[in-house]
Amino acid sequence: MSKLSHAQWSSKMAFILAATGSAVGLGNIWRFSYMVGDSGGAAFVLVYLACVALVGLPILVAEWLIGRRGQENPINSMLDLARKSGRMPAWAVVGASGVLAAFLILSFYSVIGGWSLSYTLGSITGQFSGQDSDGIGALFSGLLANPTALTLWHTAFMALVIFIVARGVTKGLEGAVRTLMPALVILMVILVIYGMTTGHFGEAMAFMFSPDWSAINGEVVLAAMGQAFFTLSLGMGIMMAYGSYLGEDVSLIGTARTVIIFDTVIALLAGMAIFPIVFANGLSPGEGPGLIFVTLPLAFGNMAGGTILGLMFFLLLTFAALTSAISLLEPTVELLEERTPLSRVAATLVAGVAVWALGIAALMSFNVWSELSIAGLNIFDFLDTLTSKFMLPLTGLGAILFVAWRLDRDSVLGELGLSGVQAQLWQVVARVVAPIGVIAVFVYGLI
Repeated sequence: MSKLSHAQWSSKMAFILAATGSAVGLGNIWRFSYMVGDSGGAAFVLVYLACVALVGLPILVAEWLIGRRGQENPINSMLDLARKSGRMPAWAVVGASGVLAAFLILSFYSVIGGWSLSYTLGSITGQFSGQDSDGIGALFSGLLANPTALTLWHTAFMALVIFIVARGVTKGLEGAVRTLMPALVILMVILVIYGMTTGHFGEAMAFMFSPDWSAINGEVVLAAMGQAFFTLSLGMGIMMAYGSYLGEDVSLIGTARTVIIFDTVIALLAGMAIFPIVFANGLSPGEGPGLIFVTLPLAFGNMAGGTILGLMFFLLLTFAALTSAISLLEPTVELLEERTPLSRVAATLVAGVAVWALGIAALMSFNVWSELSIAGLNIFDFLDTLTSKFMLPLTGLGAILFVAWRLDRDSVLGELGLSGVQAQLWQVVARVVAPIGVIAVFVYGLI
């Protein structure tokens, strides 16, 4: 595909929905809200927003800028810009690392998406009704121990992702997010309204929003910085790929602010939906993934209207997983489409089947290959650790260093529409603050 025929988003709003859909994933549904409640409430939110502004936003803008200037897949865009700027072609490694990270993440992310599909069906069939904690726990353990069932759901989820991505930027990516994102928000609002009727909504709000400055320490700040970095899909090649479909008339900084606001609001709404249900049933809010697949199904199975609420929640979870998953497949598809003779459909099938195959290895680490370990971790955990602790921060660091230190400063400032004090602030944040923040998160992750 030549640059002249490179696909484009049909509108700025379509791009915002797609970027927000990528950012809003499974982690927004439980992890962000839990971190808010456990790390100082409103005080944590303020620290998180500061980290987003100083670390997340400049890297997000940098990745979009690379993609828009390159108008190709992340590897080609980095290579092209490096050559035009008189820099070493080795900078293409940044793009390659992002594409590979997205590929690896989707392989195990799809397994979790399959769990969500399974629980959506379980809600419809009343599988959780009347179950005690042991029964719910046995359902989840039984699912993990069954490679056939896991493969079925993983395959179904990847088939949905492949179908959407194969349809292209306008019909596929845009069409999906235009449907899924509003549906996600509507389901979230309905669950929040229900939470207001539980009698524990005030308790949930206090849990999430009461400032507790004493809970803020260095570890919490680093955790907030890590969440700010990962929640925006940085370091995965996604935003470079999405940026390559972006027109020159879109303000990168203004659009980044909009995406960040949407992402944060949805994360907070998730907490306002989940925690009233958790507290109303005397459950613990700090259980991570177990909150979704063990604790909440127990609550849904033993409350009036729980079948409908459970169905809405797991549909919400599935929609969030899908919007992230389609963005994770896109960088690899764009790469294959541009560097091989494959058509869009064929490139999607090849990439999707390869991801699916690696996902089989990840899901088998819970059962058949549970004894197999890499660096002391099963395959699923190894893929998670490799990407989250190493590949993502280093790729994001490479992107911001390249834009801030290797591209022509005046041209970057001109493209971002910055001058005077704003330009000086960008220089300080992009050249110093953001890189130091990413390095801190990277080092912290290794400890």
